[in-house]
Amino acid sequence: MGQNKSGTYKIQNIVATTSLGKPIPLTKLARTQPNTEYNPETFPGLVLRIKEPKSAVLVFSSGNLVCTGTKSVAQVKKVIEEVIKQLRKINIKITTVPKITVQNIVASGTINLKLNLNFLALEMVNTEYEPEQFPGLVYKLIEPNATFLLFSNGKLVCTGTKNRAQLEDSMRQLLKNIKAALKNYKK
Repeated sequence: MGQNKSGTYKIQNIVATTSLGKPIPLTKLARTQPNTEYNPETFPGLVLRIKEPKSAVLVFSSGNLVCTGTKSVAQVKKVIEEVIKQLRKINIKITTVPKITVQNIVASGTINLKLNLNFLALEMVNTEYEPEQFPGLVYKLIEPNATFLLFSNGKLVCTGTKNRAQLEDSMRQLLKNIKAALKNYKK
């Protein structure tokens, strides 16, 4: 659980990509490994489910991987190692250490404020709020690139950052911008 002056947050999901640097025979992998789903008619990637840490990996015949469901980069590394272990069972030996790129972090959090979303939608730029369609306000930050869902009880979801520093920076900016907007709020 990360914590700073802007409240608390918890990373819920990391999406990361890597390349194993060699082609993968997906049909063979699907036939020999029980934890796979492969329907090439509907999607070109094979889904490999990893129990520990719980995650799903999209494996493409090019050797590219997309890893989802982990909560830390350390877990992403473990998942990639597990994929390499499973490939060894079908005689695909990966000798290089794959370079991992985090594409997106999804975090949930709380700021200790009751939020008047109608007011914030008017006072803040880059917001969308249509309460009859969805109870949360969408707020976009440009630098770092982050999108927040804000709820009136102070709960939030943040997506779009690529590392913890960007996540913390975006949380700080969010709180600063909300507090600036609230200064104009007349009860």
